[in-house]
This record gives sequence, structure tokens and C-alpha cells, in this order.
Amino acid sequence: MKQKIKGYYFITDSALSRNGIVEDVLCALDAGVRIIQYREKNLSTRKMYDEALKLKKCIKKSLFIINDRIDIAIAVCADGVHIGQEDLPVSITRRIMGKHKIIGVTVHNLNEAVKAESHGADYVAVAPIFYTRTKVDAQLPVGLNVLDKIKKAVSIPVVGIGGITIKNAPDVIKAGADAICSISDVLNATDVFFRIKQFQNLFKKNSNNNLR
Repeated sequence: MKQKIKGYYFITDSALSRNGIVEDVLCALDAGVRIIQYREKNLSTRKMYDEALKLKKCIKKSLFIINDRIDIAIAVCADGVHIGQEDLPVSITRRIMGKHKIIGVTVHNLNEAVKAESHGADYVAVAPIFYTRTKVDAQLPVGLNVLDKIKKAVSIPVVGIGGITIKNAPDVIKAGADAICSISDVLNATDVFFRIKQFQNLFKKNSNNNLR
């Protein structure tokens, strides 16, 4: 059975990491994170495989998702893959990954979200909510209004990502996000574990607002 996607959603970033992504992932797991995404754009396929395999061995109870690379996800027996609008279609990804694996899709508007669900996505990540510098090819911010519309239109979990900080995160949760990711705010923090715990606590405080 696929676990519910809720709370803080951790995504690795080797460019921002201070202590290495393995240490970052261990901090996330200690903080109770239930879903980890390995995202790496600059390594060779072999090095990505080796690194993903190392992470897989650390992740026992949480979901392990690979960004973009279906081949790496299959090779390390990850729980699923996260794809964008320029990657393989959801239906083809499902055929390759199998019916029991998780498929997440980045969406930028209501139509993309509805289409992703209808084609078999297990969750959608609405991005970017706010302006972000973490992703060089990020589109213009979609805002909380689009997030709210998507949450009301789909039955699968909705993740908010892009420009989220500990200050604006409550608004993202109130708009309907089942999970949120804040790469810069977390990895730039002096204490990664403590910052993630702060995000996790926001879901406890806003749990009633997230039941829609």
C-alpha cells in the first residue's frame, strides 16, 4: 500500500548542501520526514546510481523518490519517480515503473494537474508557489490561488514547492498543500534538523485547515 504524502517533503540539493546530501537526508529522517526525493543534475549516471544506492540503504521506513531518472529509480528499487512536464508522459512512465510504484508530477496550472491525475499520477507538486532561485529554469510564480484551485479539483495529494520559507509556509498549508518543500530555507539553515522540525510542526498547528 502506498503511504500517504503529508508533511515536509525533502529534496536533496548538492549545490546548497553544507554537510553532504547523505547527512542532510539523515537529518530529514530523524526529523520525521516521510518522503525523500533524490535530485541531481550534474553527476554521471554511474555516480548518480552509486549515490542513490547509498541513500536507499539509509531510508528504511520513508518513501524514496528519484527525480526525472526512471532508469536510476528502477536500478536502486526506489519507491517511485518524480517527473516534469518535459519528461516522459505519465502513462508511459507508469507502464515502465509498474502499477505499484509512485509517480509524482510537477504542474504549473489547473489543467496540468487534472491531466496528471487522470493519467495515473499519485501526487502533483505545484510549482513554483513563490519566486525561487533554487531552480534556474523555474517558471513565474503561480501563487496560492492556483494551489487552492488545484487542491479542490484533484483527489490526489498536492505538494507546494518554490520560494517557500518558514514565514510563508502557513499560508501554503492553509491554501491546501498536503506537503511542502523548502529547499533553500532548510539547507541554508544552521541546523537542518531543527528547521525541518519547524516545518513539520506547522502541519500539526494547521491540521484542521488541511482537511478539505
